[in-house]
Amino acid sequence: MDKIWNIKPRCDTELVSKLARQLCVEQQDYQTYLIIANLLLQRGITTFEQAKAFFRPNLNNLHDPFLMNDMDKAVERILFAVSAKEKILVYGDYDVDGTSAVALVYSYLETFYDNLDYYIPDRYDEGYGVSFKGVDYAESTGVTLIICLDCGIKATEEIAYAEKKNIDFIVCDHHLPGKELPKACAILDAKLENNSYPYDELSGCGVGFKLIQALQRRRGQKADEIVKYLDLVAISIAADVVPLTGENRILAHYGLMVLNTEPRVGLEAILACANVEPTEKNEPSREIAQGKKAYFKRILTISDLGFLVGPRINAAGRMMSASLAVELLKAKDIETARSIAYKINLSNEERKSADQTATKQARQAIKEGNFDNSKCIVLFNPQWHQGIIGIVASRIAEQTNKPTIIFTEHNGIITGSARSVKNFDIYTAIESCRDLLTHFGGHRFAAGLSMEKENFEQFCQRFQMKVEQSVDLQELVPEIAVDMEIPLIAVTERLQRILKQFQPFGPDNTQPIFATKGVLSESGTSKLVGKNHLKFTAVQDYSNSTMPNDLPEGSFKKHCIGFCLGENMPLLKGGVDICYSIEENTYQGRHELQLNLKDIQGKKY
Repeated sequence: MDKIWNIKPRCDTELVSKLARQLCVEQQDYQTYLIIANLLLQRGITTFEQAKAFFRPNLNNLHDPFLMNDMDKAVERILFAVSAKEKILVYGDYDVDGTSAVALVYSYLETFYDNLDYYIPDRYDEGYGVSFKGVDYAESTGVTLIICLDCGIKATEEIAYAEKKNIDFIVCDHHLPGKELPKACAILDAKLENNSYPYDELSGCGVGFKLIQALQRRRGQKADEIVKYLDLVAISIAADVVPLTGENRILAHYGLMVLNTEPRVGLEAILACANVEPTEKNEPSREIAQGKKAYFKRILTISDLGFLVGPRINAAGRMMSASLAVELLKAKDIETARSIAYKINLSNEERKSADQTATKQARQAIKEGNFDNSKCIVLFNPQWHQGIIGIVASRIAEQTNKPTIIFTEHNGIITGSARSVKNFDIYTAIESCRDLLTHFGGHRFAAGLSMEKENFEQFCQRFQMKVEQSVDLQELVPEIAVDMEIPLIAVTERLQRILKQFQPFGPDNTQPIFATKGVLSESGTSKLVGKNHLKFTAVQDYSNSTMPNDLPEGSFKKHCIGFCLGENMPLLKGGVDICYSIEENTYQGRHELQLNLKDIQGKKY
């Protein structure tokens, strides 16, 4: 499918030059720092001080947790419960964010208090968030205080039900509130209207960390003693795809540092299932290890957490019980952790098999259903496992670049998972059909919903009509956001070393994508590798330019790899435009720069 390259306009020349001069260490670096300055300005970083904070995340720059509305009330209620020896229940959602948040708060509380329990709702029996069944469990076990994490902001009925049973709630959430707030004794959510907290993009686990940060201070304990919990926050940030800006950037940076140097046994065990084994031989990067040896064979990134850890933890709730994930993340000895990780990994293998089968069937249904002229994809199969329809929806939306809802049936109820594309708010479209639904929730890019069987056909008609009215066909053409157009000669080791300091990458701080126009494939270098991957050496001709004559060898040539771009090989016979990220390729102990191609467009030069 053809893609549109959306090349961002260059920032103001004077601002770029000013920031580049402030950042530049030596005069010969100036051209590199012009690129760096432009990238920083695109991210809203305009001063040297802001750049320094960006490149050197510092725990001292975390916001005061007591700036969050109700934090005083939450801390006082918890400490009162501890002094009165009340039973406290830590309650969280069944996904990665929820289970990591429960593991974090529970593990912290048990360091000084033991009358604790935790609860994770069953994905299929109870659904998302606070449930009446969960409140009943709390009552039956003598709980008088529930700390709920990554949910609760819309649980008005369930929390009112708990109030009648003399059970207090502290809500720690990061989702948008509804029109009515629950009557909890404290609500910690920076997205509340008139909230005084400076940053509103924390994950659910991130809100949990702010709670223990406040508790640690009120208890008069050292702040650095809770840094060890940041590996759990980093996992939640990766899995919940929250912006990698501001406070999240600091939390993720130090969370990765903890993970790479002193991982908790549960994470060590689950990473071993992903064939990432610990080692004492690796030389750590300066910014991560700070004098310690890196623990794994390679420095783990946010992307690793998203692809290696997140799906495995999620698989526990999809295929078995999400409580297994909490047990793994709060495990204290390696043998227990390995036993749980083994079970979870088996669940993940089962999940992969189920979602591969369902994805294949969904693609066949699209092919047979002639969706070419449709602006959305809506598919139903009662045989699809409810735990994997979200994954299938994501894959179909990515493949077709169309808003997608995948439905299945569970206990006589039609259940769906929705995923959208860049320019369409799928949550609003679903909300317009709310009178047909028994439940729905989510945001503009992803949502879940359920309905009675008799409403399914009418929902499909109304939803598809809403999409047809709202979406322009041009908006469904996949787009690649390109940060800058640069010549090949600008791709240097120095540039790559600085670009690595832009990590961790994620929403609002994505890995920089560059475009270079008018390159040729060096004769004899283009070939297909693997299943359908394109490999060649890109060459750019500077013979008619005013470039200096003493350029280093290889300045005009760069090795390229284009994963799943094999069909573009015929284009290499002529000049092409390429867009790519810059990476470091290591092979047999040798390190070299490599362009990871995102797209190729043929041109006649």
